[in-house]
Amino acid sequence: MGRSPGVAAALFYGAVAALVLLGVRDVLFVYEENRCSMTYMYEYPEYLKIKLPKKISRRFPAYELYLYGEGNYAEENKNLILTGIPVLFLPGNAGSYKQVRSLGSIALRKAEDIDFKYHFNFFTVNFNEELVALYGGSLHRQTRFVHECIKVILKLYKDQEFAPSSVAIVGHSMGGLVARALLTLKNFKPEFINLLITQATPHVAPVMPLDKYLTDFYTAVNNHWILKAQDVRNLTTLSVAGGFRDYQVHSGLAFLPRLSQHSSALFVVSSAVPRTWASTDHLSIVWCKELVLATIRAFFDVIDETTKQITEDPKKRMLVLNHHFVRHPAKFFEEGPETLTELKGTLIWIKIKSSKWTYTVYNESDGKYFMFPLSNHRKTYSHVHCQNSMLGTSSWIYGCLNSSSSVCLEGFDLSWKAELLPTVKVVTLKLQEYPALSNLVIYVPAINGNKFTLDCEFFKEDSRTVQLPVTHLFSFGLSSSKIVFSSAGLIYNVQLQHFCQIYQAFKIYIESHCNPHKGRKTSVYRLHVPWSHEDSITVSKVPSFTEISAKLHIAQPENDSTVVVLNIYSSVDCQYEVTIKTSFSQVLGQVIRFHGGSLPVYVISNMLLAYGGQLSALISTGQCSDFVLALARAAKPYKVDPIVNVVKFLLGFNWFKDIWNVLFLPELDAVLLNKQDMWDPLVSLILFLFGTGIAYWGGILFSSSLRLFSSLWLSLTRPSGLPKDSKLMTPRRAFMAILLIFVSCTTCGAFAVLIIYIHYMFKVIKLHSNVRTEQNVLNMAPKHAKETSDNSNKETVKNCDSTETITEAAAASPTANRAIDNVVNSLKIHITIINLLTWIVLLSSPSLIYWFKNLRYNIRLDPDPCRTMAIILVSTLGILMNSSTTKVKSSKLSKIAAQLPLPLSAAVVAFGPMHLYRAPYFVICSLLLHMFCCIV
Repeated sequence: MGRSPGVAAALFYGAVAALVLLGVRDVLFVYEENRCSMTYMYEYPEYLKIKLPKKISRRFPAYELYLYGEGNYAEENKNLILTGIPVLFLPGNAGSYKQVRSLGSIALRKAEDIDFKYHFNFFTVNFNEELVALYGGSLHRQTRFVHECIKVILKLYKDQEFAPSSVAIVGHSMGGLVARALLTLKNFKPEFINLLITQATPHVAPVMPLDKYLTDFYTAVNNHWILKAQDVRNLTTLSVAGGFRDYQVHSGLAFLPRLSQHSSALFVVSSAVPRTWASTDHLSIVWCKELVLATIRAFFDVIDETTKQITEDPKKRMLVLNHHFVRHPAKFFEEGPETLTELKGTLIWIKIKSSKWTYTVYNESDGKYFMFPLSNHRKTYSHVHCQNSMLGTSSWIYGCLNSSSSVCLEGFDLSWKAELLPTVKVVTLKLQEYPALSNLVIYVPAINGNKFTLDCEFFKEDSRTVQLPVTHLFSFGLSSSKIVFSSAGLIYNVQLQHFCQIYQAFKIYIESHCNPHKGRKTSVYRLHVPWSHEDSITVSKVPSFTEISAKLHIAQPENDSTVVVLNIYSSVDCQYEVTIKTSFSQVLGQVIRFHGGSLPVYVISNMLLAYGGQLSALISTGQCSDFVLALARAAKPYKVDPIVNVVKFLLGFNWFKDIWNVLFLPELDAVLLNKQDMWDPLVSLILFLFGTGIAYWGGILFSSSLRLFSSLWLSLTRPSGLPKDSKLMTPRRAFMAILLIFVSCTTCGAFAVLIIYIHYMFKVIKLHSNVRTEQNVLNMAPKHAKETSDNSNKETVKNCDSTETITEAAAASPTANRAIDNVVNSLKIHITIINLLTWIVLLSSPSLIYWFKNLRYNIRLDPDPCRTMAIILVSTLGILMNSSTTKVKSSKLSKIAAQLPLPLSAAVVAFGPMHLYRAPYFVICSLLLHMFCCIV
């Protein structure tokens, strides 16, 4: 009976851990297969190092600038007499400057195809593969270096007839943020950049806000782009996100919400990019051939034929980006296409009066026109839909204003209204919007050996559009919504009602039933999200049973009333059954995807509650419980979440906000998340439980590891006995603390934290091994006493181990038991402190890795986000690691120390999710008071 609470806790937290693992599995492993093709170089890639002025080289010794080339092109450019268009590639977090080769190689091949009428010079920056996503101290340095590189690049073209005055920039990951940060520099001229393409760049916020320099950098960049919009008015920006395959930077972070109000910015997910239609992971977005081709085509289309440089017209640049990245009509880009076209009256003209029409073309010797009179159809139908399986770029559909009974001499080219899909190009026209058109004309060219199919049908919108309410978030996939299309048609639109939140996730099952037909076409299913360009497309053979995952990257804006739509482009003789169910595993995956980075905050919050529970039990009962048991008792979400929610509610009132500002308190992270449509009280509760589960099993893992290391220690050394109460600070300990403070000031603060952590861990292992030895001796004492009584007339045999002899002699005394109890209590507190310190070390490790990687350039990390924390922590732990619970129990501050972790656990949840670097300071506050309890 005594073990049942522990078993129940283990089962509960085991279930919680299973849910966490299920969500992590969905993020890391459950996504579409890689549909990108690899980009290959036709010649050996070469990187020509650009010699920088000595002043710049001294200021930035770790950075370099290169020019990309291949074969003869690389040889010709060794003298740096350049005549092309400059493009600068900026790698991201731990990225290599050699990643430019995919863009540079394909751009070179395309320039060769047009005999170098236009060509691009691709430059790339070597940032020494710095971890700028985890350490923000070098972001300003990178930005200043890029500014210098741009000035150097433009000087290379000064003797050119039409010398460029700006460069285009392609930034991968954090490289895109560095490019945006250029505009924050005082001496930077905004006209230096005319086109910026970012790939998988987290624009909204850092993925892991691990230091203040990183969050301050984001704040400065985003505020500048919002408050000084005039600087970006002539800059065309395209942000491409990778979709669900990119688990490092979720696509919601790549969105530029405020910039969407301006016509100069565009956001798109790679799965929605025409002729790409594939999600990319964080690295493949750089080399995905389909996406690189779209980028290079866009580059060549924004060239001004007069200057042979990128056009200075921002409207044309945006038209080109929309053409290649949003809606492709299966035609080459034209800035002002001629819509009125002369039709050939000498060809065969065939009039079609039926509402449905299919024509299969094979070895057509003569071209034909099929003419659909619209007058009769307008009375019955509201729309006309046509699709063409020939994916060439020629015009194929026209609208006539006036026509004779048999031919139409002039027509408006409606091919620009079409949209390219993986297997067909489609056009849907609302007849009411074209009242002047008398006929619809389909052109079939003369072909030899190619086979394709054209389909057209007139329909009422109501007959092809249905509303399907999605299932509730907590239906766990047990219920479903279903719709059946009984009539056959070319297009269906399923409006998914109430699908608007990022935490919703569904599985859509589409079953197609088709009449037997030779040469069956495929069906195309598109999940269209109207408030952001994040569509996903699935191609399926029919008849078939297809499963589609439906989830969002960006929540529906408040003032948006549009609906997510499932478009079905089908064969004319197919019927469809659509079923939607909630996918619980994908719901968990969405929680982890959007909030997994803040889980350390919730783990630390739970540990602080356990820490406070241990101190409270120590004061009230004199006994301290194990960390895991204290966690199960004290870590309750109702102690934390209601406080955060109440404060968030009160901040909605001006009087409370004024008080908040007077106290100089930072903005609540829940408020910031709410602005990004990422805050929900229920999600906070789930994250708290996830944090509890991680802390629980982390505690068990640490306890097991501690027993293993203490056993190893006992096998190597002889136990030294229990520690006696001694001075908290000795000259040797003071020297050690001063030395570590010196290390943190002259090298890296995280390095000093790691050293004190290892030292503390060593002392805990040693203490644990001694306690185990003494407890084993005490357990053997009654048996030894009985044996001594039975053999009282025999000579006492002395134990060769003096420590064991002394311990056995004292074992019968209550003093020995009390001494061991005090040491055990101290050990339990030390284990909890070590658990807390483990997360501090983990959160500070990125700056340690950065410092170690750059040791050859500078022994001192500057700026150092952990220096202040390290100085405080070294001083505090120097006393705590030698303390015992006897002094804490008798301290005047003990009650305050026991109560403080509760508000601190709430504070870390309130201020830590978007500022992870704050979490260690809340732990330090609690440890500081504990230290004072040992002194006062």
